[in-house]
Amino acid sequence: MSKSTFFKRVALTAIAALGLGVFSVLPAQATVSGLTVTVVNGTSTVTSQYVSDSTTAATITVAGLFDSANDSVTVDFVQKSVPAGAAAVARLYYFDSTTPLASSTLVDSPTMTADGVGASAISGPGTTGGGSTAYLSGSDSLTGLTIASNKVFRIQSDGGGDYVGAKFALQLESETARIKGTYTYTVIVKTYAPGATGLNGLVGTQTADVSIVIPDTAANQALAAGTIDPSKTTAILNAGSSVNQISDSDTSVLATASNTTRATIRVRTYTSTSLQAPESVTVTITGPGLVGTSAGVFGKSITTAADGDDTFLIRSDGTAGTASIVVKTTTVTFPAKQISFYAAAPSTITVSTYRPVVGVGSATLDVVRATIKDADGITWGGAAYIYSADPTIASSATPALCTFSSTLGVHQCPVQGKLKGTASLKVINASTVAAATVTSDATTVRVSTGVATTATISFDKATYAPGEKAQLRVSILDQEGLSMPQGTITAAFAAALVSNVAFGAGSDPITGTTNIVLDGATSATSNTNAGHDTFIVYMPMQAGTVTVTGVGSIGLAPAGRVAVTGSAAVEAPVDPAVAAAQASADAASDAALEAIDAANAATDAANLAAEAADAATVAAEEARDAADAATAAVEALATEVATLMAALKAQITTLAKTVAKIAKKVKA
Repeated sequence: MSKSTFFKRVALTAIAALGLGVFSVLPAQATVSGLTVTVVNGTSTVTSQYVSDSTTAATITVAGLFDSANDSVTVDFVQKSVPAGAAAVARLYYFDSTTPLASSTLVDSPTMTADGVGASAISGPGTTGGGSTAYLSGSDSLTGLTIASNKVFRIQSDGGGDYVGAKFALQLESETARIKGTYTYTVIVKTYAPGATGLNGLVGTQTADVSIVIPDTAANQALAAGTIDPSKTTAILNAGSSVNQISDSDTSVLATASNTTRATIRVRTYTSTSLQAPESVTVTITGPGLVGTSAGVFGKSITTAADGDDTFLIRSDGTAGTASIVVKTTTVTFPAKQISFYAAAPSTITVSTYRPVVGVGSATLDVVRATIKDADGITWGGAAYIYSADPTIASSATPALCTFSSTLGVHQCPVQGKLKGTASLKVINASTVAAATVTSDATTVRVSTGVATTATISFDKATYAPGEKAQLRVSILDQEGLSMPQGTITAAFAAALVSNVAFGAGSDPITGTTNIVLDGATSATSNTNAGHDTFIVYMPMQAGTVTVTGVGSIGLAPAGRVAVTGSAAVEAPVDPAVAAAQASADAASDAALEAIDAANAATDAANLAAEAADAATVAAEEARDAADAATAAVEALATEVATLMAALKAQITTLAKTVAKIAKKVKA
């Protein structure tokens, strides 16, 4: 080609280039090759904590071949669409390099100017810059578009001819409440020519939409789906206007008609993952009382669509007695629940002393318990009062209010100790003795002013099987040998109690038992004993005597600062084979004895049958003899009658002849 032809072609190319420039064709100097933008949608949650992290964020991956160290790409995003009313703010941050050689990719977030890319230090893998955390102001712009994230990232290569790749994450900040729905953003990736500045250096733009999807709460989804797990459905009945227990409580309420809520039933229906879900609920009451909801509709049966956690209210209708309540959901019918409506006035009051010993000072609660019933035998939960017949010793003549426990079904009454001695107390159904219509028998409470003097150690039994549960009891007595009231005896022992044999697994520790805590009441449920500190222990598996020892200390009077012991025996373990053989032998012996008893009974029955047969034979012979005698008598009588008849006949014949002779003579 001649030089003239070459220059002509160059000139034509320049002219064409100048002409095409008015169509905004991208400049030919761009050197980033094969630039790709890959997005993956993210998720988040609607919760109070707004659970969201890098594992659930949306991701944007930008990759390409950079020919020059001065090639650069920026990554920005703008909001495209969000749910109506959404206020959550999205944030874009650099996540990681995606190239095999991580140091080939440099990422920073430079401060932008109105002219475009400004000078700043590059930060990223292999560098020490901190630009990746720099925020832009809301008015800063690279292309005239508002920067939704207030952050723009720039990607560069650490040298020419490098594959560059960077992964960014987009997620909603955790400081702002969010609502369910799809949050969509447009990612803007721009390529700049090497050495160019401002908007004139822009040589390419790519966009991609990416979304963060927030599903509704699991609970709301369960509400919508309504998938019920019957095994997780519950219905709890408690007295009063609220339900705070995990199981039904004994419910006894006043029968007097009222709009007062006497009891409450809470019905919960759940999915298999224990999420609240709706299900129709029907509550039916048979007998006294009415059932309804907070909406104010009451009757004998009520059905609601329910929302998975609903309460039903019980009112009294003026009728005393026991009612049956059946709760039925679409998938579960519960066994009938019982609620008792007691009459306005009680019929009987039975009292017992729960804490037999009290000290002097402020009132001790739950000392006397009263079981009060109405005429139908229903537990009565009205106001009850306790008063003292010995007010100088305990409490006073002015009745004090007792507390009704619906769980225990008793009134718990306080007693205040005043002076050493034993006081007699009664419970009534009124605040004054004069107004009471029912009065209990008397019960007694001892008021103690004693001093802790001696200690005793004992077990609840004398002999135990290997491994058997036992109660180890420690008691502190006063100078008269009487039990002390509830309280702690500090330094009762000089050191912890010691057992000569280790107790089994699960036993209460007896280490640190220098202080003894005395219980005021005896309760099998809570394993307590009045006047004792009780430890639950399990006996050792080997046979022998278990002895627990303690030495009294300064918490006791000088006379009690001595060694005390308590012992119990553990029986020898029985070999299972021997026990089985003995059991078989015992069973065989029992069977043999039963067989002998049966044979004896059969013999007795046979003897009785033989005696009965002999008696029947004798009776038959006697009957035959009687029959023979009767036959002979009849035959003799027949002979006698025949003789008499013959004689009579002869007399009649003679008389007839005589009459004939007389008649003949008369005619003559």
